[in-house]
Order: sequence, then structure tokens, then C-alpha cells
Amino acid sequence: MAIKVLHLSDIHLGSTTHGKVNPQTGLNTRLEDFVAALTICIDRAVNEPADLVLFGGDAFPDATPPPLVQQAFAKQFRRLADAGIPTVLLVGNHDQHSQGVGGASLAIYRSLAVPNFTVGDAIATHRISTTAGDIQIITLPWITRSTLLTKAETEGFSMMEVSQFLIDRLQVVIEGEIRKLDPQLPTILLAHVMVDTATYGAERFLAAGKGFTIPLSMLTREAFDYVALGHVHRHQILATQPLVVYPGSIERVDFGEENEAKGYCWLEVERENVKFEFCAIPTRAFRTIEVDVSQSEDPQGKLLKAIQKGKIEQAIARLIYKVRSEQLAQIDDRVLHEAMAIAHNYALIPEVVSQNQRTRLPELSTAEALDPLTALKTYLSTREDLQKLEPEMLMAAQELLSEIGLNIDGIDMVEASEKPSQLLISFN
Repeated sequence: MAIKVLHLSDIHLGSTTHGKVNPQTGLNTRLEDFVAALTICIDRAVNEPADLVLFGGDAFPDATPPPLVQQAFAKQFRRLADAGIPTVLLVGNHDQHSQGVGGASLAIYRSLAVPNFTVGDAIATHRISTTAGDIQIITLPWITRSTLLTKAETEGFSMMEVSQFLIDRLQVVIEGEIRKLDPQLPTILLAHVMVDTATYGAERFLAAGKGFTIPLSMLTREAFDYVALGHVHRHQILATQPLVVYPGSIERVDFGEENEAKGYCWLEVERENVKFEFCAIPTRAFRTIEVDVSQSEDPQGKLLKAIQKGKIEQAIARLIYKVRSEQLAQIDDRVLHEAMAIAHNYALIPEVVSQNQRTRLPELSTAEALDPLTALKTYLSTREDLQKLEPEMLMAAQELLSEIGLNIDGIDMVEASEKPSQLLISFN
């Protein structure tokens, strides 16, 4: 019998950016949006019902959420306990207090001995009994360098050497868990990680603590029937043998996620056979309206027409418009505010442009966004006085990016400009 599994991740309950106070409830409207999205997920698990729920980590924006937010999270997940549905709560980077030192917010569910709840705050294998049969879940919470390595072991190592040493150590640990598995039972790896082939978004900048990127090959093992991931907010399938999937976050955090579908994954799992479906859920829309009125004789009229076509009602919206300084007197901000008022929340972002724009470097005068190393390499190509230092400067920049969690290790400089980057530098 197939085991029905609901896989969700990155709830970030308590995010209130772009919100406002609901006068009827006194609550931030964005908190209500996130609760509504979580309710839809739990409704599916309870009503179907699911045999197992897997949460991939990052319950809250940080490890010390306000009591009201904790209560809202607990109220929804208590419904799973009441329905007798086994649930695994994985610890993500935002769930850890002070980079793992001081415990994790989700550990309270172990302390309270909530029936059928398993907290994954360590690398371990859990055999879970469901109404459709037993299943094995290997938990891989957010790992920092200090989790697996000591300072003495890596003394004198470069950041690249430390990262490789860490990956080697993690490979050994995962191999140890695989050898413990019952080959007759279906197995899922539940991991909160950055995978090297994933397309990243807001989570790069929201990451709390220094993590590291792991190779996809570490996850695509025959022992796993499904790899349930958390951390990256964009839903994506990284591999099919086995299925390696980020469900993405359940609500949008910022405009970087404007065009991303949000939802959860629904699975039917048997040994060596998995049926998979991504289930999108309705969430509040983000809308960006971009207009260039710098050459318009009626800039305000052009802006109002763009707003009317923008579909911003009850959306989180922003109006970005290019305008010449001498045109500012032709634009009545009060009228723009009135037109944008149908949005749930909005921002007006004028960009004053000059008629005589000059760029310092022709090579960087594009509207493209470059990753840091490509931008640096382009800049150095214009500096003859720095040519001898170019290799050392590029290596230092790469190590610095690795240290702050923006690891681009192993990417060829030519390929770097083609790969989606997590830190983009624009030269307009």
C-alpha cells in the first residue's frame, strides 16, 4: 500500500513585511496571510487524510518568535496530532538559536512529547509507523561548519579546503545512516540544505548563520525513494532518480518571489515507486509596475494608465518609474497615491534619470545584473595597474563570498556570467 505524504517547507510564520494592522482583528495582515496558507496545507493533510507529514524547516523568521506566532503555528500542527498523523519537523537555519548553540525553537515539541511528532534536529534515521505501513526518514537539519568540524581540524585551511573537508565528513555520516536502513522499506531523506544546482532566491539573504552548499550527487542515492528538501523558496525538481524536490515556501516573502507559485508537494510512496504532485495554493499577489516616462509629454497620464492595467487590487504593489528631474513638477504624488490605494500595500519608487548619462566603464553599461566575480573580473580588465594582482584578487573575492555563504566554488569565470547568481550587481 502506498504511503500518502504531504511535504511542505519554509513557512516563515511571523513575517510581517509589506503588512498592515487589520482593524477587525488587531493582527498584522501578512501574519494572517501566512496562517491562511498554512491552514490550506494542514486542511489537505487532515481531510485526505495524509499518512505522514514532512516539514522541511524554517517555521519562523527566527528562533525566538513572539508567543502569538508560536500559538498560531502550534494550533495548526496540533490538528495533525489530534488526527493521529505522524509528523516530522526538521530544524532549519531560522529555527536554530545562535547558529545552533542554544537549541532550536521546534525542540519544544519533543519536550512536550506531542504524540506522533518527531523533531529532526540531528542527522539520524527514524522508523515511523503509519496507517499504510512503516517508512524510514533520514533527517538532515541545517548544518554549519562547527557542527561537523573543530577549529583544530581545519587550522590553516582555506575556505575552499574547509568546505571540501566538510562535504567529505558529511558524506561519511550519510553513508553511515544508509547502511542502517532496512532495504525492504521505503526511505525518504528530509534535508534543509543548499544544493549546488538549485536556483536560489531570497533565502540567500535571509540565511541565518554560515551554511555551505552540498553537491546534488550526495543526495541522488539508490537508497532514497524521495529526497524532501527545505531552505530554497522556489519550488523546483533537481533530479528524478530519485526525485529530489524543493516544495518552496508557502507564501511570498519579497518581490524576488513575485512570479513563483507557492504550495506543497503531495506524494504516494512505495519502495522504488513514487507518485508526485506539486499543489499550488492561492496566496497574495505581488505586482511590479515599471514605466519609463522620461520621454513622455504627459508623464502623469502615462503612469495612471499603467496603474489601471497593473491588476494591483489587494496585491502588494510597487510602481517604479523613470523620470527626468524637470518632469517632477508635472507629477502629482497625491493622485498617484489615490490610484494605488486599491492595493493591499504599495510603494512609489521614482528613478530620476539624466539626459547626459555617462558611465565610467563601457563594459558595465548594460542593464544586466552580474554576479560579483564576473563584475570584479570585468572591472579588473580595465585596470592595467592591477593586472598582476588579478589572480590573487579573484581568489580572495571567491574565499570571501564562500565565507559569507555566497559560495561560487568550482564555477568557471566564463560560466559564472551564465549561471543565476544570488548576489547581483547592476550597472545602469
